Amino acid sequence: MATKTPTKKQTTKSTKPSATSNSNVVNTPKQPNKNGVKDSMLEEFFTDELKDIYWAEKHLVKTLPKMQKAATSEQLKQAFTDHLATTKGHVERLEQVFEMLGKKPQAKKCDAMEGITKEGAGIIEDTEAGTATRDVGLILAGQKVEHYEISTYGGLEQLARTLGKNDIADVLAETLAEEKEADKLLTSVAENGINYEAAEEEEEEEA
Repeated sequence: MATKTPTKKQTTKSTKPSATSNSNVVNTPKQPNKNGVKDSMLEEFFTDELKDIYWAEKHLVKTLPKMQKAATSEQLKQAFTDHLATTKGHVERLEQVFEMLGKKPQAKKCDAMEGITKEGAGIIEDTEAGTATRDVGLILAGQKVEHYEISTYGGLEQLARTLGKNDIADVLAETLAEEKEADKLLTSVAENGINYEAAEEEEEEEA
């Protein structure tokens, strides 16, 4: 008589995910609220940095005419004159940003910009009037200003987008593009003979 082979008891796997398993969990980054993040620490920091660059731009409105007056090259004088007009526009654009935030425009002293412009004033004092060497120094001082502004506006634009304030980010992006163009212009002025003229002045002094 044939005997039946005992079969193993069938078990069914539970479809309930294990509490310790994360293999199917996908972490997705949080998206900003369409209306922006209200009353967050980041928004407070963002506003504080706007106050900082607002002071810096208003300070430049007072500083650029001194740099223009100290320059020798007509091309450099014109570059400073043109950037003064652009900087006044940046001040107005920041006031627009404050308005979009529903806040009154307010400036907070920017220690970085104060230091950079003081360095520029020192270059004027330490170089001889009417020389290409002074112009080289003024270009360098001007580019330090531009690089500070480029990094600031670049960071502020990204923060605005993180906070869901794309309209404000677009306004800041306009200023960022203009700061980059100003930096390129100063490089072009330096390369258009001023640096070489300054090198010849050094050679004449050594001779």
